[in-house]
Formats: sequence, structure tokens, C-alpha cells
Amino acid sequence: MSERIDTAWHADRRYLLDIAYRMLGSIQEAEDVVQEGYARLLRADVDEIEDVRGWLVVVVSRICLDHLRSARARRETTVGPWLPEPVIVGPVGAPAVDPADRVTLDDTVRMAMLILLEELSPAERAAFVLHDVFQLPFESVGDIVGRSPAACRKLASRAREHLREHGATARFTVEPNEHELVTRRFIDACTNGDLQALLEVLDPDVTGEADLGANNFMLTQPVSGAENVAPRLLALYGTGRITLSCMQVNGEPAAVATRQGHVWAVVFLTTHDGRVTAVHAVVDPKKLAHLQP
Repeated sequence: MSERIDTAWHADRRYLLDIAYRMLGSIQEAEDVVQEGYARLLRADVDEIEDVRGWLVVVVSRICLDHLRSARARRETTVGPWLPEPVIVGPVGAPAVDPADRVTLDDTVRMAMLILLEELSPAERAAFVLHDVFQLPFESVGDIVGRSPAACRKLASRAREHLREHGATARFTVEPNEHELVTRRFIDACTNGDLQALLEVLDPDVTGEADLGANNFMLTQPVSGAENVAPRLLALYGTGRITLSCMQVNGEPAAVATRQGHVWAVVFLTTHDGRVTAVHAVVDPKKLAHLQP
């Protein structure tokens, strides 16, 4: 390995993972894509590349676009909603632990944002992530997406409008302490099998959903209303066979369910005015495999 490639591996890998995870919503796919980007760099004439980091960004982003386009068809045939893959940092309140030198955690990797990014077209998602999040000029975005800079401006604008319409900004205004408090109340109610306490922490119009492998938790469609969501939660988490813990996941407190030492589910909560307005449970074993001991 040449010195330039070795330097690029140590200096730029984290940055490329940041891009790929926000593009794909899967840490495992992001790591595969970045690995492929460096593999292509090894096969290239690195001495002919003026800006190695810029070259890698283009290559990795284009691979991500290809993945998004092929993944869209696969996800449309998936039973149940497709939810992004979580990244756990550690217990809330404990010193931060770097998640295996993976991604930088901020508002753009919170579950609510990643779910909304899933609703964008691959080109819209790429334009928004590359320009709005990583500040790439539209000329560079155009080279990656295969559109003119003007077209990429429109793509990013449509993405921003979608996020505004669905309240992405509002979802991130909840104070971390308040969100943690609601999460712990949710965990306590589920752990104690306390239906009344759970109904008190759930918004009357709460929605709940789980992805593939949900064991009929939310079936194939989201469930609405506290009276419908609460019994399903207790059927899973109020039996004593599951341990719920408040953990720092994707930059915010979430409920992590373990069973016999293995992560069984990661439950993200959207909160407002001290109540849970949405429950998103990631239970697909493939998405949790990288979290297992």
C-alpha cells in the first residue's frame, strides 16, 4: 500500500463512513461501500489522482447511489416498514464510547431524520446529504448524481421541503433531558407491566411500527392509538423475559431490549410535551447483528 493510500485510509475513512451511513441508513452497508471505495483506489494509479479524498468521495457516493437504487426495489417488497440500522454508543450519562470508529453522531443520524431520508428519491437524498450536510458544491454533487448543478439545486430544495413538511426540525427541538426522562418512564412502565403508567406516557394518538422480523408486534402496518399500541408493547416487553435499558443510540436516548445477553430490539421514541408520539422498533436480526456481543 502506497503512503498516500495509507494516509487516506487513516485520515478519510471516518469521513467517508459519515457520508455513506447518511446515504444508506445502514452501518454495515456503509462499511462495505467504503471498503469497496478503497479497493478501487488500490487498483487505480494513485499518482495520477490530484485529490485522493475528493476522488474517494465521488467513488463512494456513486456506489451509495447504486445501492440506494437497487435497495429501493428490495425494500418495496419487504414485509413491514423498512427502518434504518441503529448505532449504539453506550449507556446514557456514561462517558461516550466511540462506536468502533464508525460514524460521527449528530442530528442528521437521529432516527426521525433517517426515516424521512428514506422517503426521498436516491437523487434527492444524495443531493441533500452531500450539499446540505457535507457542504459539497452543487458542481461536485452534479458529477456524482449525473445531473446539472441547477438540477441538483432543485433536488436538494425538494428534499428540504419534504423534511420541513414532515416536521423534521421540530422533532429535534426536544431537550435531551426531557427525552431521556420520557424514555425512562416508558421503560419503567413496560418493565413493570404497568398498563396505566404506559398509557400515561403514550400520546393518545401515538403510532407504532416495527420492521421485518417483528414477531407480529405491529404486523405489516403501523398501529395507531394508545389503546392499540400499549397492549402490544406490554406483550413483548412486559413479560419479564426481556430487559429494557436506556442507551445512547444514534445520538439520542432510546430503549434497547436484550434477551439472554443479546440485543433483541432497539426502540426509538419520538416525544412531544412529555409524551411518546411515535414508537419505531428495529427488530430485524440483520440490522442488529453488528450490535451483538
